[in-house]
Amino acid sequence: MQTAYTVLILLMLVGVSRLLGRVIPLPLPLVQIAAGAVLAWPTLGLHVALNPELFLFLFLPPLLFSDGWRMPKREFWRLRGPILTLAVGLVLFTVVGAGYFIHWLLPSIPLPVAFALAAVLSPTDAVAVSAIAQNRLPAPLMHMLQGEALMNDATGLVTFKFALAAAITGVFSLANASVTFLLVACGGLAIGVALSWVVGRMRSWMITRGWDDPATHVVFMLLLPFAAYVLAERLGASGILSAVAAGMMQSWLDLLPRQTSTRLLNRSVWSLLEFAFNGLIFLLLGLQLPDIIKAVVRLEPTLWPTLMYRCLDVVVIFLVLLALRFIWVQSIWRLSGLLRRWRGKGELTMVPTARSCWLLTVGGVRGAVTLAGVMSVPLLISEGLDFPERELLIFIAAGVILLSLIVACIALPLLLRGIPKSQDDAMRAEVREAWRRTAEAAIHALEAEEVVEPEKQDAALAALAAELKARIMSEYRHQLEVFNDSAEAQALASQMDHLESRLRLKALRAQRLELYSLRRHHEIGDDVLSEVLRDLDLSEANLGTVK
Repeated sequence: MQTAYTVLILLMLVGVSRLLGRVIPLPLPLVQIAAGAVLAWPTLGLHVALNPELFLFLFLPPLLFSDGWRMPKREFWRLRGPILTLAVGLVLFTVVGAGYFIHWLLPSIPLPVAFALAAVLSPTDAVAVSAIAQNRLPAPLMHMLQGEALMNDATGLVTFKFALAAAITGVFSLANASVTFLLVACGGLAIGVALSWVVGRMRSWMITRGWDDPATHVVFMLLLPFAAYVLAERLGASGILSAVAAGMMQSWLDLLPRQTSTRLLNRSVWSLLEFAFNGLIFLLLGLQLPDIIKAVVRLEPTLWPTLMYRCLDVVVIFLVLLALRFIWVQSIWRLSGLLRRWRGKGELTMVPTARSCWLLTVGGVRGAVTLAGVMSVPLLISEGLDFPERELLIFIAAGVILLSLIVACIALPLLLRGIPKSQDDAMRAEVREAWRRTAEAAIHALEAEEVVEPEKQDAALAALAAELKARIMSEYRHQLEVFNDSAEAQALASQMDHLESRLRLKALRAQRLELYSLRRHHEIGDDVLSEVLRDLDLSEANLGTVK
């Protein structure tokens, strides 16, 4: 029962931290880390013992699957060059550069273990950056950070596992590791895509037979990332890349027909799951901080001097990571511009100014994946032999996560000063065009539709059918007016939309009050209340925010 109580307390605290984040002007991860540290204070004494393998399996597959699902695929393809240089080249550059530096700074950490630490410090967290920047980052930069976070989660953690294997076995061959890396990576991608495709075909087969219960399909989606991860690991491939590939594939397969209710439920469930898991990881980091600090200084004669030196080590390692990232971003971005001009393709989408380079550098915030990875470091190398400096590795990783969040909180608003909130004009134009084209298609379909069959037609029914069709067509013609390019037409349509929304909202709220009254007077049952209330809530949600 103690475990159940602990889980319930942590979940409650995840929700409370979200409310505190609206009041406290700090990013949500920092609030959650602080809340976990408060819970671990001796007077409260909440302690959670983590199993490294269970921690890795429980948290990483769904988070990576969700990242793959949400990544804009077209932007990912358009920016594939910069994203791959950040997600693959920068990871390897960081592993080598930071790995040698960590081993030089802390000789007690063996070189393979230093490489493993540098690898687990490579993955970035675009969600935290988005929360700090508040949609003010230019769209190309945000897409680069999202794509990098998606791919370097995989490359960083795969490299981390190779370095761990070298640390445990003491055997490493660059040639063998390179070939194995390619096989493991390609195998993981293939397994994730294949399994996701099979699940999609199975769902399509179920839907054609009328088995379209949304809850059943959502359960399949919840199990898919774990299945992709386990299957790939069992076959000797990368479970991490398999989960990412399954998420990216499933975002296409999610467009199955007759699945509106499933999509609504699926998005809600995954938003909740992503929020809860990210929150739990940062809460667990806060809960582990006292134990991490105690483990680091337990063999030292003095507490504060040792802790101060360890904190200085963290600061120096973070500054080296920042410098390596800036050097890579600056060099590769300028080299890409030179190559494009040499090949006659013109300039890049964004000119590589000093500000944009610093935004990409500071935007490399470390987060949940780094913590989940470092927590998965095994306790023992072999029977009776502890993993070297495991507590110090976790302390450094936790410190780098905290420092990257704090630096981003300070530096990003300063770098974004004078830049208005991101207004993607191209995307807005695409949205207007999509609504215009879909409204025209609906009108054409309605014009061609014979509502009443000729043999069953009578005058009264035909008049009602014509009136109904005209009413629906008028709504679509109104949509065409809303997305008219004329500024005057858009202003008038906006005013009419606002007035209509207010009237509809007032009517919906009156309906809801009447519904409550009927239930209070026992004129309807709970099942009727639930069904009608759900439809009213969906109608109000479709109205959006009405001022």
